[in-house]
Amino acid sequence: MITNESINRAIDYILQHIEDVTLEEAAEYCHFSKYYFCRLFKAQTGESVHGFIKRVRLEQSAFRLKTEQDRLITEISADYGYSSSNYSTAFRRHYQAAPAAFRRSISYDSIRHPLFHQEEWQMESFEECNRRITRETLPDYYVIYERRFGSYEDMHGIWDRFLEKYRDYITKETLLLERTYDDPAVTAPRNCLYDICMSVEEDCPLKNTVLIRGGACIVYHFKGHVKYIYAAYQTVFLVWFPRTSYELDTQRSIFDVYHRVDCETMYMELDICVPVK
Repeated sequence: MITNESINRAIDYILQHIEDVTLEEAAEYCHFSKYYFCRLFKAQTGESVHGFIKRVRLEQSAFRLKTEQDRLITEISADYGYSSSNYSTAFRRHYQAAPAAFRRSISYDSIRHPLFHQEEWQMESFEECNRRITRETLPDYYVIYERRFGSYEDMHGIWDRFLEKYRDYITKETLLLERTYDDPAVTAPRNCLYDICMSVEEDCPLKNTVLIRGGACIVYHFKGHVKYIYAAYQTVFLVWFPRTSYELDTQRSIFDVYHRVDCETMYMELDICVPVK
């Protein structure tokens, strides 16, 4: 868990400016010298600032190769500051495949889960997915949050500890949310970044509070076993988005709002909220 709020703010800043952010800019944003910032960032995340920026740029570009099939690879690489040859070299080192081969390897017929390796599912059709989606203007959510790097495999235990830790702030109006930053299909499980959150009043005295911006979103209303959430995400981005005029608003976060969780059967009802413009 990342406990230093200055580093959390730095991560937010880097993600919002990932296309061209520099180490110096991130350090200045936190009012730290770059040397102190580098030491603190590595201690909190286990990764250097430079390594984090480079990795996230490549993984975000891979996500766009996957979801923006009509765009040229050179256009996507240029969005992240790469020349064609430099991008191909960096991409191969990270994914052991050329960008074009990576794009061709994406299957639109079935989905293999990064955690439930023994199972494979068909994606929904556009029509099936569309029936589950509404366009909504969501409120902002003021939340207590904890930020983590790592696999989603122990989410049950992580949530149990989180709710016990902050039980004094739970009311009848409390909402549980999860904010996600990575696609496990392109980011190694150990590097997946996510926030688990609980709504609170804005006068909450804790330091680890933040505002999750609402606004215009498409909302996929999910009901089912937890293992199908991954397939729902893939369907939204690989099947639904390409058939619509919506664009992902990268300046706001994708987040889930939980409505029902049965810990024994792992049945869930939640809203996958994707900001659009």
